[in-house]
Amino acid sequence: MKKILIMLILAVISTACSEEKESADLLVFNAEVYTVDNNFSKAEAFVVRDGKFLAIGSSEELREKFKYAETFNAEGKAVFPGFIDAHAHFYRLGLQQNRVDLTGTESFEEVITRIVEFQQKTGSDFITGRGWDQNDWKEKEFPVKDTLDRLFPDTPIAITRIDGHALLANQAALDAAGITTETPFEGGDIEQKNGRLTGIIVDNPMSLVTDAQPEPTTEEQTAALLAAQNICFEYGLTTVDDAGIDKSTIELIDKLQEQGDLKIRIYAMISNTEENLDFFLKKGLYKTERLNVRSFKFYGDGALGSRGAALKEEYTDRPAHFGALLSPIEDFEETARKIADSEFQLNTHAIGDSANSLVLNTYADLLSESEDRRWRVEHSQVIDEEDFEYFSKNIIPSVQPTHATSDMYWAEERLGEERLEGAYAYKKLLDQAGIIALGTDFPVEEVSPFLTFYAAVTRQDTENYPEGGFMANEALSREETLRGMTIWAAFSNFEEDEKGSIEKGKFADFIVLDQDIMKVEAEKIPEIKVLGTYVNGERVY
Repeated sequence: MKKILIMLILAVISTACSEEKESADLLVFNAEVYTVDNNFSKAEAFVVRDGKFLAIGSSEELREKFKYAETFNAEGKAVFPGFIDAHAHFYRLGLQQNRVDLTGTESFEEVITRIVEFQQKTGSDFITGRGWDQNDWKEKEFPVKDTLDRLFPDTPIAITRIDGHALLANQAALDAAGITTETPFEGGDIEQKNGRLTGIIVDNPMSLVTDAQPEPTTEEQTAALLAAQNICFEYGLTTVDDAGIDKSTIELIDKLQEQGDLKIRIYAMISNTEENLDFFLKKGLYKTERLNVRSFKFYGDGALGSRGAALKEEYTDRPAHFGALLSPIEDFEETARKIADSEFQLNTHAIGDSANSLVLNTYADLLSESEDRRWRVEHSQVIDEEDFEYFSKNIIPSVQPTHATSDMYWAEERLGEERLEGAYAYKKLLDQAGIIALGTDFPVEEVSPFLTFYAAVTRQDTENYPEGGFMANEALSREETLRGMTIWAAFSNFEEDEKGSIEKGKFADFIVLDQDIMKVEAEKIPEIKVLGTYVNGERVY
């Protein structure tokens, strides 16, 4: 009997050993894996094969079942799905690397200093830059062009406000653009004082100046895209929604991705121009594993900081001024109807309560019989109480939490106490819609998704101001914030079945962090570093 038992045991062992383990490319083990699945479950390990997650579980069970070409011991570090920035300007970030950086300037004098230093280094024939914000200066008024005219009488200069909705041009740039005191415009402003141009241009007429600037070469465009990719990978971004790009840029992105040079995934929002509309509505949706072209970006109004946001009532700090829509209402409604008749998504920039009301009512009318169009309201910044009810999983709020902590110092001056209650209301938007997509709007704000996370959960700046948080009742939980940066952002892109969580069959896009963003003290969140960024299971940073 004993001999038979031994023989049976040996037979079982022999059979087990003879079974071939399943092959895989990568095992990540000894990790704290936040899957961000429906149950927000955690795991210790996962397996990658052919660029996708194959299995998720414990280190022991996955070691027994699979054999690997490569393993990675996470040494207990937290692992998350790759972050998705639901609203940014990827291509513009790349271009900005070769322009004068004016972010963080504390006075117009500092702006001038940076321009002079930039010109001494580059000798540019047309100086461009971005990032100034008069709200950060002691004198919180728009600058004028006089000093630039004196220092650079023959070199055109056009420097854009941080929000991209106002610029300052010197006389040489105005001349190059053909702008005079008689130039007609709609949807914005060409500012004059005492019958003279100040150099400040807001919203639509800015295109007159940008059209006069020299176009970047293909080599410069390529370098810009690759530079932006490197920055994004450093911060753990594996997908970026580029909010407003043209056909030529989309085609270059596609080419670079096909060549294997551009590995980051891009969700393209096509700029709403007549040329782009005609081309893409005829062409239809375009999708590869790394590029998704299925949405149009429409600009409803300007920005609150430059008082271009369209408000129902006058600005509290500028009587008789209401901001402006950037297109006639009929144009927006006609464009929205065209897109409603296609498969494309419509994503509309709306800051002021008047712009949001127009967008939400138009969306509701056109989507009343369509249950899964997922049209988005980009920014959803100032909402009238009666308009919150329009948000749903079919009309999605897409917001940028750092806008709240950037604007909080002066937002009440613009809006007044009562109207402020419906602004930057992220928790209320989430409760109504059941979903919220989170982004940064870089380079308007910094690229770091950790600042997004921090602003969403604390409603404070990095100096822990204000105590208790700005409109703290509108803070999101850490789980809600993480979902907004992963699976909900993917849902807003119609991509929830292929990314946004660590689940079998999805792209193996994941990141390893030096600290656990779900557990670390809140004040340390902005300091978190990415130890590794993976796209399709390939380490790209």
